[in-house]
Amino acid sequence: MKPKAYLMVSGTLFALVASLHLLRIVFNWQAVIGSWTVPMWLSWIGLAVTTTLCVWAYGLVRARTERN
Repeated sequence: MKPKAYLMVSGTLFALVASLHLLRIVFNWQAVIGSWTVPMWLSWIGLAVTTTLCVWAYGLVRARTERN
């Protein structure tokens, strides 16, 4: 896979995961893994991390495009 395509796919997946974290926060969805209820603050961290990675990936795509 070419680097630009890889970055686009990665950025899109990170955007999707960030959207799911945001939806969980907005609609107060509960997440349960086994008997453990995932705390809502974990989605805030997940939202921040995945949004940062998404912006970073798309920024690298833009830099690659401008270079060529």
